[in-house]
Amino acid sequence: MELKTRKFQDLIVWQKAHKFVLSVYQMTKVFPKEELYGLTSQLRRSAISIAANIAEGFRKNSKLDKIRFFNIAQGSLEECRYYLILVKDLEYADSSDLIHLLEEVSKILNSYLEMVRLSL
Repeated sequence: MELKTRKFQDLIVWQKAHKFVLSVYQMTKVFPKEELYGLTSQLRRSAISIAANIAEGFRKNSKLDKIRFFNIAQGSLEECRYYLILVKDLEYADSSDLIHLLEEVSKILNSYLEMVRLSL
């Protein structure tokens, strides 16, 4: 018997993306106050966008819509990748664990997206 995923929270890719969001919030708590409306906000928003677009894409009936939302999540993921490089270069925090987690999300998201593409 095949177990069908009924909600986005069951997706491993969403679970990892959500863990990434929580980790980003924890890390950015120590950023300088002058970054509140700059890097802190941008990194948090792009991290949230990854998980949110995975969730929204999950519920779409059209495979093309699914692909579009998962692709938006990929774009937000790459944005986060840059911000984490910047965090390290500015010496605000050690972002290596988050970079590793983001890479996991990226690999799973790419696989999930390819699976949807192949089912067209």
